[in-house]
Amino acid sequence: MIPLSWFLAVSAILFVIGFFGVLSRRNAIAILMGIELMLNAVNINVLAFWRYTQPENPAGLVWAIIVITVAAAEAAVGLALFIALYRLRTTVNIDEVDLLKG
Repeated sequence: MIPLSWFLAVSAILFVIGFFGVLSRRNAIAILMGIELMLNAVNINVLAFWRYTQPENPAGLVWAIIVITVAAAEAAVGLALFIALYRLRTTVNIDEVDLLKG
């Protein structure tokens, strides 16, 4: 059986890659991809802890399914917003978006 620490290490690496992607990118689509990586890292943590603590209780699986559902909804809404933004401004560069400035 694979030790819990390996799952946590992979999850931490994925989370750091996603966090770096969110902070360093200017493209809105790349930022969404970074957020998705971070949510997948959370899923790995939830499932690893569920498997190693209480595999007979399905609560860990339920939480993982909830996180996957939230990630899918976030991706759909985010992409819809960025498509609307691209149609309005013809760019998805976050620095060039100033719609809320007075």
